[in-house]
Amino acid sequence: MARVKRDKRYQLPKNRIVVPLIIFTLVFIIACALVSLSGDLIATYVTKLKALNEVENTARYARIYNVAEEGELDKLFESFGDSGYTVFVSDSNMNILKSNGEITAVLERDERDDEDRKHRTFFELLPTSDLKSNEFGLFSDEYADEVTEDFFLLPDKNNPFINVDDTRITPNIWNILEGAFKNTISLNTRFEYWTAYYVRNNSEIIAFKTSFSFTYSDFTFYILFDAVSYILMVLIFILLVTNLIRTHASNRKMRNLVLRDNITVNRNWFWFAMKSKEILRKRKSGVNYAVVSLIFVRYRNYVLCHSVDQGEQTLRQVWKNICGFLEKNELCSHGTINNFQLLLKAGSEEEAKLKLERIIKSLEAISTEHDFKFQAGVYMIPSTVRKNADIDLLYNNASAARMTLESTDDSGIAFFGDKLVEDEKWIDLVTEHQKDALEKEEFKVYYQPKYDPRTNEQLGAEALIRWVSDEMGFVPPGRFIPIFENSGFITEIDHYMLAHVARDQKKWLDEGRKCVPVSVNVSRAHFAEVNLADQIRGIIDQEGAPHELIEIELTESAFFDDQKLMLTTITKLKEYGFLVSMDDFGSGYSSLNSLKDMPLNILKLDAGFFRGEKDNERAEIVVSEILHLAKKLNMTTVAEGVDEQHQVDFLAAEGCNMIQGYYYSKPMPKEEYEARMGMPAQVDKAVPDQVETAAPLKEDKTATEQAETAVPAEEDQAVPTPEESAVPAEDQAAQSGEDLTGLENPGENI
Repeated sequence: MARVKRDKRYQLPKNRIVVPLIIFTLVFIIACALVSLSGDLIATYVTKLKALNEVENTARYARIYNVAEEGELDKLFESFGDSGYTVFVSDSNMNILKSNGEITAVLERDERDDEDRKHRTFFELLPTSDLKSNEFGLFSDEYADEVTEDFFLLPDKNNPFINVDDTRITPNIWNILEGAFKNTISLNTRFEYWTAYYVRNNSEIIAFKTSFSFTYSDFTFYILFDAVSYILMVLIFILLVTNLIRTHASNRKMRNLVLRDNITVNRNWFWFAMKSKEILRKRKSGVNYAVVSLIFVRYRNYVLCHSVDQGEQTLRQVWKNICGFLEKNELCSHGTINNFQLLLKAGSEEEAKLKLERIIKSLEAISTEHDFKFQAGVYMIPSTVRKNADIDLLYNNASAARMTLESTDDSGIAFFGDKLVEDEKWIDLVTEHQKDALEKEEFKVYYQPKYDPRTNEQLGAEALIRWVSDEMGFVPPGRFIPIFENSGFITEIDHYMLAHVARDQKKWLDEGRKCVPVSVNVSRAHFAEVNLADQIRGIIDQEGAPHELIEIELTESAFFDDQKLMLTTITKLKEYGFLVSMDDFGSGYSSLNSLKDMPLNILKLDAGFFRGEKDNERAEIVVSEILHLAKKLNMTTVAEGVDEQHQVDFLAAEGCNMIQGYYYSKPMPKEEYEARMGMPAQVDKAVPDQVETAAPLKEDKTATEQAETAVPAEEDQAVPTPEESAVPAEDQAAQSGEDLTGLENPGENI
């Protein structure tokens, strides 16, 4: 149902004009015919009213003639003439028997096929009951019963201006007007016709020449009625057609606006979605397509340095260049500010890649003054996708592939594949379980001791997080910490770790154990909060741990955000009695200015200083100078990621206060750490080999960088099976060749 509604978003109402125009024309013609018919009916009705008196008179004379004695007929016939009527009597076959004047009646009537159709009377057209009820008003009530089936009309041959049939008289208005213009007739004149009756047992016909008058007012009414009616009909038709044309033009204009991109002055995403669905629905067998999400890298920076107008001109040039590479049934549109959508014909990933490389190369050459870069995400559309094409989903897949390139500003092409789907499913799975894991306390606190390299005495420890899930088994930190960072859930983890470390410290103090400060990482995201120091104090106080046993560890990169807020927070933390340290010092940022401004207690050297060649004189010089600088600033120094004897010897000689690394100890569960609290370091000679095998995550990078570059291959494997999940976390790590405690990221609670 949701899919159907989504598809309807890309359906515009069809802008039809031919069918409505045909319908309007037909309605207009029918209306004109009805107007003409109405005029004829009105003229007929008026004529009937005018002729009614003459018809009644002649009907009365015909009745008298019909009942008169034979000897009285001649005398009676003469009296008709005295009354002003021209009369003739004929037999039933219209053979004249006698008349009192010129016979101008048209005597030829339609031939009939049988005796029943010998004459067509008014009463053949209507039931006798209707006639006798005088519904049509042709006769007065006095004569309606007596004039039965014997009445009909005859036209006069000298009068072509009226149409006369057996029962009806209709003025021919247009012939009358034509005669009036030619002066052959006056508009105020009488029109003659003949009323005929069967008498004497239908053996004879008696016909009377009668007439009715048509005045100027009658003509005026009829002409005005027709003229006004036709004018109104024409005006209405013109208005309807005009409105139809305007609506059609307006709809076309609106359609163009809906499908138009205002920046490139061409097509937009809506048009792309509609057209893509149409092309995929009609594509021939064997023709394959790829949908592409292409972005202009650092476009906003370009606009910032130049202007919006220049940026839009460049986008128009980008669109124009892309269109120069398109074939028939290939599409390009402009979506968001720096994003373009493409539909390309491509039978394989290699073919799509070659096409896009040519396009990107052309786009990079738009300007010789600027180094433009473009990134493209590609989704190869399966050949089975036709009528069922979900453009939103297809383009989303292409966008997901492009987003894998966001860590770099260089041009590139990425294809959507199963690995990407698995990664997204994993992110969704972690996000789905994170809150439950927090409530069930599936996140475990591991501790890695810090020792004095000269006395091997434990002077501190760092709290690191591990996730042992009931459903997913052991989850390496590099597989969930970056997800928590992106979602913001990392702040909940910070609170969780602070509370558990404070709780453990309080417990150990109550048990009379010798406690040392434990460092807890606070994520960079937390430092956007003005009241962070108060939050930390509240959490620690709630658990009842002394402030001096809690060290707040900040990653070096956090110092380059809001330095004013950072300084305020560090100052408050120190006022509350907490130790504050800078983690990952030297991991890629120049932090000397931060050392000058920030009142830190502890400086923690990044593990990157201790990787690489065994005898690296340059590295030793840098480390030595940092240690001396920290000493002059009255800062305690910690070296992390130290795995070998020669490194320990060097750091001890240079005055490093504490060492944290596999040389002394791996991160361990709380129970194991409790057993070693207060004891001197126990160096395990097998540790260096373990380190090489396990390839632990070092402390020189943020969790996100670790996930991208330093996560062991085992971390990319599928979630452990239920059988694997049942194995203790430490055993799982041992089985997989990945030391559970070696995956540390002090910068982000790893």
